Amino acid sequence: MSDLSDLYQSVILDHNRSPRNCRAMTDAHREAEGFNPLCGDRLRVWVRFGAGDLIEDVSFEGIGCAISQASASLMTTAVKGKTRAQALELFDRFHDLVAGEPPVPPGRSLGKLQVFEGVREYPSRVKCASLAWHALRSALADEPAR
Repeated sequence: MSDLSDLYQSVILDHNRSPRNCRAMTDAHREAEGFNPLCGDRLRVWVRFGAGDLIEDVSFEGIGCAISQASASLMTTAVKGKTRAQALELFDRFHDLVAGEPPVPPGRSLGKLQVFEGVREYPSRVKCASLAWHALRSALADEPAR
């Protein structure tokens, strides 16, 4: 395995074993559930906004494979402190990374989220990596929290 693959695997395993922002949020403004019927991965995402449409806090809880859990963990750290529009733009960039046509255009690197770049080669894993992101996109829609 290459050094880069080792690093990517290490980041995914770390976020799976010790997920960041993995907790229910009782004071959320928005929430949404994601479910992958192909493998049974299920999670809920909560979002709380601050001033200026900033995502003040974001969290998730759920069950699933290492890729879905790590993706949810990395997603929460990536969007916290961003505006709703910035988070939606990040969703688009992440979706292009995991499901788009390679290569990722220059200047479109996603930092730590880049660890999911190889997922596009495994179509059944794309849903795992993007599950939390689709739930976040639903939570950021204009409907009130359930």
